[in-house]
Amino acid sequence: MRSEPPKHTTEDVGQLPPEVQAALQRAKVPSEHFHVMVVDAQANNAPRLSHQAQVRVNPASLMKLATTIAALDTLGPAFVWRTPVYVDGPVRDGVLQGNVYIKGSGDPRLGAERLWLLMRRIQGLGIQKIQGDIMLDRSAFDVPPRDAASFDGEPLRPYNAAPDALLLNFKSLLIQFVPDRAANVARVQIEPPLAGVQFPATVPLSNSDCSDYRSALRADWSDHTRIRFAGSFPAVCGEKMWPIAYAAPQQFAQRAIAGMWQHVGGQLSGQVREGAVPANLQPSFYIESASLAETIRDINKYSNNVMAQHVFLTLSQQQRGVGSLDSSRELMQRWWRERVGGDVPTFDNGSGLSRDERISAQALARLLQVAWASPTMSELMSSLPVTGLDGTMKRSKAQASAHLKTGSLRDVAGVAGFVDTASGKRWVVVAVLHHANANAARPALDAVIDWVAQQP
Repeated sequence: MRSEPPKHTTEDVGQLPPEVQAALQRAKVPSEHFHVMVVDAQANNAPRLSHQAQVRVNPASLMKLATTIAALDTLGPAFVWRTPVYVDGPVRDGVLQGNVYIKGSGDPRLGAERLWLLMRRIQGLGIQKIQGDIMLDRSAFDVPPRDAASFDGEPLRPYNAAPDALLLNFKSLLIQFVPDRAANVARVQIEPPLAGVQFPATVPLSNSDCSDYRSALRADWSDHTRIRFAGSFPAVCGEKMWPIAYAAPQQFAQRAIAGMWQHVGGQLSGQVREGAVPANLQPSFYIESASLAETIRDINKYSNNVMAQHVFLTLSQQQRGVGSLDSSRELMQRWWRERVGGDVPTFDNGSGLSRDERISAQALARLLQVAWASPTMSELMSSLPVTGLDGTMKRSKAQASAHLKTGSLRDVAGVAGFVDTASGKRWVVVAVLHHANANAARPALDAVIDWVAQQP
């Protein structure tokens, strides 16, 4: 049973503050392209400000609020993903006469460190050599293949990684450059180690500035088995870490697992390949993820798209055994009707990395009021970026004390969350710009935040 949703008025309340209007005018954004709702966090009173708030718009990453709030509400903040590992066959003198199976559970952050731990756990079973294959079971998610370049033509950006029941390190490499001035080179290290992939151990140092070191390296990704740098690394940069999506994402898990098994000294007679876990085979051990509460902190603070999509898919995976986008959309719609009420948003993948998701500022404000009244309010609040301090709000010019999720796509910029006043009152704020000049109009978002903080 849900409580009655807050009843917002259907008419605009008040005018946009003058400082907000001025910021919009400077960016040449008409006021009808700014969608704002400001309402008391814990009361059913009429909004303090409502402007174009009933219009359904693309929320960009503000949609992560719906996904993470629904997950906290249905899965609980202590929920964890458990990745089971199976051993099929006897072990004699350090040799497994059979296969190892790793079954993806949808863990959104199975990074290089935990992959290393997984391999060490296999060795802890007395296995040094696998006289068979390492089989990867991805059946927990049913998601269609996706071209990493399909959304914005940037296939090497880690944020474009596609969901995968066995997602390793976001299908991305971390390339570290460490200057060695005595040798006049930068030493190169790549994590995780990928089997069959070559990369240079060093690149020459240069005396250029560090404003665009990535371009200066002149990286060549055309051959995914051989990474090349035709340029140099500016010595003044110091140590740098460059995250880059692997150019052949469909091969990433196989190469990373084979590479890490070799890295810890393991031997493999067969290969790493796809395959289902045999029926009735029991897990030898599990690798557990961080809790959902910790996971959504990464999702909301840093607006991680593929992690949000994993949480979205997990909603249906937990209820139906296999996670799919269609099933999760259906579950989210039902959850919204039962817990939030009012106009049901259009859900796509739950991350906001979509041209199809739609929600109104009023509906987002209602969602945040419901979240404020829920037992998991503190977990949600701690996941939101703090103005001027961390996450995607670190560079905000707003002076107010606020916890706000950000959203940004081409032609979209927005914030949604909670703003505090000097008197201790807390307001729910949703503000979304929908215009070709949205990025230039970001000062209007800061102006709204600071205006709200000055309200009685």
